[in-house]
Amino acid sequence: MKQVVAFLCLLGSFQHAVARCTVPASEFQLEGDYFIGGLFDIHQVGGPKRHDRPEAIDCSRQPLILSSYRRFQLMRFSVEEINNSTDLLPDVSLGYEMIDHCSDIENIPGALNLISVNNSIQPWVKPHKNVSKVIAVVGTYTSTETLTVAPLFMTDLIPMVTYGAASSVFSEKQNFPSLLRTVLSSRDVVEVIIAILQQFSWHWVGFLYSDNDYGKDGLQLFTDKIKNTEICLAYTIGLSHDTNYSSVFKQLMAQKVGVIAVFAPEWHAEDLIRSAIQLNVTKKVWIAGDAWSLNKRLPKEKGIQNIGTVLGVSEPKMEIPGFNDFLFSVKHLAHCENAELQMFCNQICNCSGLSAEDAIAADPSFSFPVYSAVYSIAHALHSAMQCKAGGCNGNITVYPHMVLSELKKLDFTLLNQNIQFDKNGDCMFGSYSIVFWNHRGAAQEVGFYRFHPSLEFFINVTDIQWYTKGEVPTSLCSPECPVGYKKKQDGLHKCCFICEICPHGAYINSTKDPYSCIYCKDTEWSEEGSTSCSVRTVEYLSFTDVEAVAIMFGNGAFVCLTTVVCVLFAINYNTPVVRSAGGPMCFLILGCLSLCSVSVFFYFGTPTVTSCILRSLPFLLFYTVCLACFVVRAFQIVCIFKMAAKFPKFHSWWMKYQGQWLIISAAFFTQVFLIFFGFYFAPPVPYNETVWYPDKIILSCDINLHTFWGCMIFPLILCSLCFIFSYMGKDLPKNYNEAKAITYCLFLLICTWIVFATVRILYRGKYIQVLSALAVLSSLYSFLLWYFFPKCSIIIFQPHKNTQQHFQGLIQSYTKTISQ
Repeated sequence: MKQVVAFLCLLGSFQHAVARCTVPASEFQLEGDYFIGGLFDIHQVGGPKRHDRPEAIDCSRQPLILSSYRRFQLMRFSVEEINNSTDLLPDVSLGYEMIDHCSDIENIPGALNLISVNNSIQPWVKPHKNVSKVIAVVGTYTSTETLTVAPLFMTDLIPMVTYGAASSVFSEKQNFPSLLRTVLSSRDVVEVIIAILQQFSWHWVGFLYSDNDYGKDGLQLFTDKIKNTEICLAYTIGLSHDTNYSSVFKQLMAQKVGVIAVFAPEWHAEDLIRSAIQLNVTKKVWIAGDAWSLNKRLPKEKGIQNIGTVLGVSEPKMEIPGFNDFLFSVKHLAHCENAELQMFCNQICNCSGLSAEDAIAADPSFSFPVYSAVYSIAHALHSAMQCKAGGCNGNITVYPHMVLSELKKLDFTLLNQNIQFDKNGDCMFGSYSIVFWNHRGAAQEVGFYRFHPSLEFFINVTDIQWYTKGEVPTSLCSPECPVGYKKKQDGLHKCCFICEICPHGAYINSTKDPYSCIYCKDTEWSEEGSTSCSVRTVEYLSFTDVEAVAIMFGNGAFVCLTTVVCVLFAINYNTPVVRSAGGPMCFLILGCLSLCSVSVFFYFGTPTVTSCILRSLPFLLFYTVCLACFVVRAFQIVCIFKMAAKFPKFHSWWMKYQGQWLIISAAFFTQVFLIFFGFYFAPPVPYNETVWYPDKIILSCDINLHTFWGCMIFPLILCSLCFIFSYMGKDLPKNYNEAKAITYCLFLLICTWIVFATVRILYRGKYIQVLSALAVLSSLYSFLLWYFFPKCSIIIFQPHKNTQQHFQGLIQSYTKTISQ
């Protein structure tokens, strides 16, 4: 029984030894004519640790990153493949010295080892002496790691070709003169993420990033690029090892964020997604950055389907020929060796328990960048050594700066990719795939985003299985406004808004500016809530309109009738009726009335400066003369029948100095002055009426009342005086009461303009010109019909009343009446 127990103990000790078996140091080192350094974070420090004293970090005791181990093996494979090639570096062998770079800040000794010569670092004594044991370095993976160690290599212009450091800061050549990269910049990843957001109109977005240089750079790029888009950053926070994910998800729920972009390495992403599953976060769209979109474990996590839909940005899946066979051969030949064989610290993997299948199934991200980085260095060395088909020039001693010079000029093809670098050391090749985590637990390619040779972007939406069971999810702070509404920002974010309808005369162009209503031009109009303007209809009264023809016919008739009256009065000039009507003054009145009628013709047709002036000038000037004549006539009637008896001296003075003509002349010249004043400072001009009718432009004339008030008020004063004088003669003989006739004329005149003024206030259409012309015509006809026609009637039909005896009898009868 004791022998059995001893055997079991021995077996257990053997199994324990196998479990702790280390991969031999030769996996980290390979002898060769020229050495390439390699920095790979095969293990990852879980978080910052405090030390009371300096301690060397043992990376092999940290958690293993399977995808990084895969990349580590890929570099070994690439060097072996190059060494077996007869075309690239013939008769020259490449060696490598690789370090497990598991910490951002505690792996400086490994980097110093790469730039040391015989385990020592000395300042240059002579150019090219004691530079470095390596001609170039492949690595590191993260931006923070690269920022930490890159200055050590930049000093001596040792080429550092990174396969994962995507921060945009590395494009600044003044700080990183010998750094190149075979991975696309974070700027490109952010550009793809934004393209996805815009493709599906996701405007209300959360952005979670790793709280390091890589994540902060991504956040800055994201915020800069969305400034001129409709995308708003609803919530953002840096992720670290001590992040309170419960608080993060509470904030996301409070902000009603439906789409979350995660710009972080896979270890932060794994913590985030697992916390989302545990906290039952549902109905979200997750956009994975290229660092974790091809993660192999998360898509198979239990409950992953409950968190929503996961899309990602990844490098295209590219099979590297022979790599899988290499992994199988490596694991088959793996055996235990004493750890003392390792040449330097952190050159032990402690991963013998891994199988080739594990490495093959690991996240393949950044595989081609590692492969192309090694080949780029090899091609640069090939050029520096002037290698040809027969071999290389062995007389040339290659230094790192020579390799750097050749790297900048590289142009070769690798797996159908044209490998080149731009002036900033950024790669000029590569593209991204758009992936979707399907229900089978795999990253399914559903689209692409290509940068070279031209920009191409495509997503096959039908391949994506949304958590909504069909419809594309939405993520908006505020629902989109209906057509014809503008957005009014509500709060700090432009994505949060209230909708306001655009008023009449304005429209919204949501494509150019959804936040402003654009007012139409004066020649255009729009209904409330319009998206464009329509051309207004231009309206005016033309000469061919029925109304214009009728008015011009009436005006022509007026001129004819006025002429007939003039002829009749001229024939009967010496009769009592004509003499009592004013005698020669009648011809002045009739002539002025005829001249006033000229204004009527200019109310029709397209308004011009000339037509606008002639609409008002003849009427204002000559109608003022008419009114002055009637003021004099009314005053004379009162004087003859009343003032002659009571004020004989005044009556004699009036008759002696022809007072009536003095008053008429004074009125004429006063009006001439007022009109000249008004026309000089602000003449009537064509005017487009656009206020009253939104869909029409009414062509009319604009009169400046501030300068024309004088020439308009003056006729009103004359009209008032005329009305007062004529009213004073209301008790004159019935058969000889010209004052009553003048009163009727003035009453009709006043009524006409009151009606016109009222309509003018309420109506501004094209027919206002008809009303204006009718008002002028009515003013002319009022005197012709009520003052002159009755006298013509007596001359023609009652000649017995047109005698001296009849008029003297009326006067004597009235004189007796007033004397009693």
